Parts: sequence; C-alpha cells; structure tokens
Amino acid sequence: MASSTTTAPPVSCRPSTARGRLLRLLPANGPAAAMELLPTVRRREAVRAAHVRRIEAAAWLGARRATRREDAAARCAAAGEVVGSAAGVGRSAGMEVAIATAAVVAMGTGNRVLYKLALVPLRDYPFFLAQLATFGYVVVYFSILYLRHQAGIVTDEMLSLPQKPFLAVGLLEALSAASGMAAGAVLSGASIPILSQTYLVWQLLLSAIFLKRRYRINEITGCFLVTVGVIITVASGSSAGASLKGTGILWPLLMIISFFLQAADTVLKEIIFLNAAKKLKGGSVDLFVVNSYGSAYQALFMCLLLPFLSKLWGVPFHQLPTYIRDGTACFLNMGSLSSGCEGAPLLPLLFVLVNMGFNISLLHLLKISSAVVSSLASTFSVPLSIYAFTLPLPYIGVASTLPPGFVAGAMVLTAGLLLYSFPQAQKNPGNPSPAGIPS
Repeated sequence: MASSTTTAPPVSCRPSTARGRLLRLLPANGPAAAMELLPTVRRREAVRAAHVRRIEAAAWLGARRATRREDAAARCAAAGEVVGSAAGVGRSAGMEVAIATAAVVAMGTGNRVLYKLALVPLRDYPFFLAQLATFGYVVVYFSILYLRHQAGIVTDEMLSLPQKPFLAVGLLEALSAASGMAAGAVLSGASIPILSQTYLVWQLLLSAIFLKRRYRINEITGCFLVTVGVIITVASGSSAGASLKGTGILWPLLMIISFFLQAADTVLKEIIFLNAAKKLKGGSVDLFVVNSYGSAYQALFMCLLLPFLSKLWGVPFHQLPTYIRDGTACFLNMGSLSSGCEGAPLLPLLFVLVNMGFNISLLHLLKISSAVVSSLASTFSVPLSIYAFTLPLPYIGVASTLPPGFVAGAMVLTAGLLLYSFPQAQKNPGNPSPAGIPS
C-alpha cells in the first residue's frame, strides 16, 4: 500500500464531510505504520479512537494554555491593583497631611492672636490664665478620653501602655514652661520668636539621633530658609538685636533650653506613637491617651513647681490664694474687681478652646507625619499672626503696622516650606511606597 504524502488536516471537533473515506494518519512512526496492517473494521475503529484522543488532548492543552493565560492576566491585574492601591494610599496620606497642616497653621495663628486678646481683661492675672489652661486641659482631656473609651474608640490596651514615657512628657513640658516663663519675664517680646527658631534645629538633631532619621539636602536647606524667613519677618520691625545684647547671655540661653525641652517633648511623643504601634500589633494609640496622660503629669509637676513659678510672675507664694481668687473674679467678670475686665470670660475661654484645638491638631499632625513637619507648620503661623495684628481687632486699640521686611521674610519662609516638601523621585517604581508623608 502506497503511503500518502499529503499534509494531515488540522484537528477539528467536526466530523469529516467526506463520505466513505477513511480517516488516515501519516505513517510517520511505528504505531501509525502498524495500524495499516490491521483489518479494515478494526483499523477504522483504531483510527477513530486515535482521532478522538487527539481531539481530547488538543482540547486539554488549549484549556491549560487558556488557564495559564487567565492566571497571568489575573496576576497582572492583581499587581495593577496593588500598584494602584499603593498610589491611592499615598495620595490619600498626602491629602491628610496637607489638611492637618492647614489646620495647625489656622489654629496656631488663632492661638497667638487670642492669647493677646485674652490678656486684655486678664492683663493683671497672666499667671492665672496659664494655670487655667494647664489644669483645664486635664479636666477636658480626661472627659473626652472617658467618652471615647465608652464608645470603644479607646481600648483597654491603649490605657495600659507603660506610664514612664508619659511621665517624661509631663516633666519635659513642665520644665519647658518653667524655664520659658523665667526667660520670658526678662526678654523682650520681639526677641522670643527669633530664639524660638532654635526649636526647629533641636528637632532635626534629636530626630536624627533618636529616630535615626536621615534628612535630604532640600529638607535641611528648607528648614534653614524657614528659620531665616521668620527672623527677617520679626526682627525687621523691632530692636530685637539690641534687646538681646542688653539682657546678656543667661536669659537667651535659658529660653533656648526651654525650646530644647519642647523639641525633646515632641520627639518623645513621636517615639510613643511608634512604640505603641508595635505593642498594639499594628494599631495606633488614640491622641487623647497621649494628651490626657501627658497633661496630667504636667499638671502634677506644675504643682510641685508652683512656689517657683509664682515668684517668677511676681506673686509671692503666701499671696497665691488671694491672687487666684481675684483672678477668678476678673475671669468671671463679677464682683468689685470686674472693672477693667471687659471681654471676660469670652476672650479667655476662646483662647483656652483654640489653644486646646491647636494642641490636638499639632499632635495629630505629629502622629501622621513627624515632629519636624509639625514644627514647620507651627512656624508658618508666626508671619500670619503678625499680619493679623494689623487688622482692626476688638479690644486691641490701634492696629499695628507691618514690619519693613515682612514681605521678604514671608517669601523666604514660604520658599523654605516648598523646598522642604519638594517630592523625591521614586527609585523603584515597581515597589511603590506611600507618598506624601514627609520624613
């Protein structure tokens, strides 16, 4: 029998249209050649069985290839979802930081302005206002903490965190307040904002030491420009330089130590958030746990320092009860001492509320970003508050004028903020990381 040399037809699931024609395989191998020796009926059955097996094998192979293609497509889609999810998280985090920064700037500006307004009725009782804020925070913070615990937002694990870090926070805040009050009683008002720029320098150093942060050159340069901008804005319209020379080195150094303690306090709070995330297995400690415990320990240490602090404010310790009584009467705007206390209790209460909101927003920004970012946002409120005092505010009297270097200083400060937040190019686009959260 002559073997056929025609090309084999492609595999098809349809039956052959040629009637009476046998399905033939190319005798290219042993089994195919041996099949030709079988009887006609058996040969026909064997050929049909082989053809069916070829169809089944082709169908199985095609299904397997399709499955592989589907798996590959699924993996690609999953990878795309991961990349898109990471990018979405980055954009969401960046937006959250931007909103929190705007809240800190607004609250910080209002805090500075309202403090000046609150001292109009309480100009003879500034120490009373300071203690009202300190001990009022304890009551308000723990009330909010209780409500959040009842609502299930604050868990028992959060409340059982180690107390030593919170104790250190309270001590740092009390010492910072005491040293700041002592230096502020001697230094001029214009020199304090200039000295406060050391706060940012301390935060950079402490973050690098204790948090192992490594800042890029644009971040360091941006912080430097922010400091220069504030100094230009404040010093251009005052005799701050002359006043610093006239007070000697002790009181400016004490004020710098006060800002060092504040910077250490904020870095310690950032460490508390980081350690709490590990102890809570990825969870985050509530803001009011940190605020409540910190303010409670601060009030405790302030009580211990009360004899020293009252003397700094010119109130002998044995006259402190009388001072508190008279300050309360002026605050309530009642009794024979209400003369000259116009604006109370509204203005002092507004200051306390806004100051509380400022502290909460500042701690929230610290939690989602870093101590340095929260410091930059707070610093930006300095020129805004200077501008606010040029507006016709009630109880202030004649509005102040802008210092000559206000515009130049504000431009340098803004340039520093933009340079600090300048985005860094992603080195590995295949492994995106949440963007928008500054280091």
